[in-house]
Amino acid sequence: MLLSVIVPVFNEEEIVAKTFEVLEDELKNVPHELIFVNDGSKDRTKEILESLIPEDSANKIVSFSRNFGHQAAFSAGLQACKGDAVVIIDGDLQDPPSLIHKMLEKWKEGFQIVYAQRSKRRGESIFKKTTAYLFYRTIHLLTNIDIPADTGDFRLMDRCVVDQINNLPERSRFLRGLVCWVGFKRIGILYERAERTAGTSKYPLRKMMRLAIDGITSFSTIPLKISFVIGLLASVLGFGIFVWSILEKFLQPETTVPGWASLMTAIVFFAGVQLMSIGIMGEYIGRIYEEVKGRPLYITEKKK
Repeated sequence: MLLSVIVPVFNEEEIVAKTFEVLEDELKNVPHELIFVNDGSKDRTKEILESLIPEDSANKIVSFSRNFGHQAAFSAGLQACKGDAVVIIDGDLQDPPSLIHKMLEKWKEGFQIVYAQRSKRRGESIFKKTTAYLFYRTIHLLTNIDIPADTGDFRLMDRCVVDQINNLPERSRFLRGLVCWVGFKRIGILYERAERTAGTSKYPLRKMMRLAIDGITSFSTIPLKISFVIGLLASVLGFGIFVWSILEKFLQPETTVPGWASLMTAIVFFAGVQLMSIGIMGEYIGRIYEEVKGRPLYITEKKK
């Protein structure tokens, strides 16, 4: 059994050496390979890694030419790993490496995906906790995949799961969604996420918003359907205003302002028609979108 541990790092010169030492110490009795993915760091992260990992080492360094992002770094690690079981963990030590042993126990029991679920998030602002809470609930509401609440990318995956994810051709990746989409037997482990011991978070609000948009648009066409419903309601409202204005003109001609009824009716009605038309086009665009992603129609767990 070989365990692969994928560690994406970006400008982590203050902690990357400690992360390496902690992982090596934690996994000293487990056959393993560490794969550090340097996501275009502009500090000394790459030089520190090269001093820690010689070329003939079982451990690996994958260095990007520039910063391609967290999800791209994980994808590169999944392509480079050789393990029978693969763990993804951030390089800041907020996720405890000691939890890997519990993940391996669950894997040996037959679970093919073991995800870490946060019971507490220490050292994070109320804003960060609130937006994270809303993010998972919005994803659950708008998509047809069941992403467990309060989970990040820290998880263990069986080789068969990794192979299926590597076969998916899409570029805008939302890894925790893809892992749920491929299926397989899974289980969660609760843990308390620690504070950062060094450095700063590499996930500002802008990147969090981009991740949320990728998650929703990669797994849902509901926003397109919403535009159709809004257009339909606007058209009904426009027709209602038209009927009301006609009745008012005959019932209260002395109080009716000339021209307002026809103007309001035209604005509301045609705005609704436009939105409804966009929604209909969106339905077709959504089907094109589903096709061009190129995901397989099904995935078999085992063949005899």
